[in-house]
Amino acid sequence: MAERDRPVPRGRRLTLWSDPLPRPGWLNMAIDRALLERAKAGEWWLRLYAWSPSCLSFGRHEPAARRYDRDRIAALGLDVVRRPTGGRAVWHAGELTYAVAAPATAFGTLPEAYGEIHRVIRDAIRWLGIPAELAPARGAPLRPDAGACFAASAGGEVMVGDHKVAGSAQLREDGALLQHGSILLTGDQAMVTRLTLGAAPADRSASLARLLGRPVGWEAAAEAVTRAASARWGPPRQPVNGSTNMVERARTGADRFRSPEWTWQASAPPPDATAPRC
Repeated sequence: MAERDRPVPRGRRLTLWSDPLPRPGWLNMAIDRALLERAKAGEWWLRLYAWSPSCLSFGRHEPAARRYDRDRIAALGLDVVRRPTGGRAVWHAGELTYAVAAPATAFGTLPEAYGEIHRVIRDAIRWLGIPAELAPARGAPLRPDAGACFAASAGGEVMVGDHKVAGSAQLREDGALLQHGSILLTGDQAMVTRLTLGAAPADRSASLARLLGRPVGWEAAAEAVTRAASARWGPPRQPVNGSTNMVERARTGADRFRSPEWTWQASAPPPDATAPRC
């Protein structure tokens, strides 16, 4: 789809939740899942957030126990979680993470939505002074066991040359979508390589700080994403800062994301509703 023909988001006005308080991986995933439930009711959200402690996340259908060293992860005391979306492993440290939850009709087909949301991320990175572009489409999707998220392009991600600066995954369910992804600010993906069993593919990630030659703070990156989203989708509702109700609602459904059985479950083929992106 040509950019000029992009789907125009329709429905309720975007609610922006700029959430600078870093949260553990299990709670971040539970909040994103709660936003998906709100999207099923017709709401449209953009959440910007951070992680603490740093965390390794797996894609929903990734064969994590076969691919990553569980004993070493435990010995190092690392936080780990399995996402509700597809894609492949990401080390969450020194980044800004975004989540878009909306009725699926707001953005069109799965590839249209993936591309439109990534154009916002691309525009935000350009405003920070980096000449970002979208990766060309691939002929076939990457397999869930193809290695770390930032090791290869699945098509459509935000790139600077051959370096990947943002990766995403999307889930569609009951007429709604959740897409979330990482924008690397200062961190890298070397930890994923260290934890990989056997040979690991080359890391193609690059942080914004590395590309600019100076640090990029979370607040500056969040402001850029907010600006880009407003330009493409219209002014958001009054930002929701520290939404206690949403966090508490998410806590009630968080047991799955704290469960080792969920985190280390055997992989299964992705259903049609899940994009094996990242």
